[in-house]
Amino acid sequence: MILDRIALILAIIGGLNWGGVGLFQFDLVAWLFGGQDALLSRIVYTLVALACVWCISLLFRPRDEMITEGSH
Repeated sequence: MILDRIALILAIIGGLNWGGVGLFQFDLVAWLFGGQDALLSRIVYTLVALACVWCISLLFRPRDEMITEGSH
């Protein structure tokens, strides 16, 4: 499902961004979009959060359903 892939990509971006914050004290999203309080940064943070919530659903889906979707 395309929404699963988009959510996973956004979750990965968020994870890498948090890794940058934790390891280097560098927030790439804030740097790219004008600070943490900038509207674009807040939109990206919100999209990442929604994607992570969506990814929670992946944990509760039957495995055969995910395999069937991937084979089409």
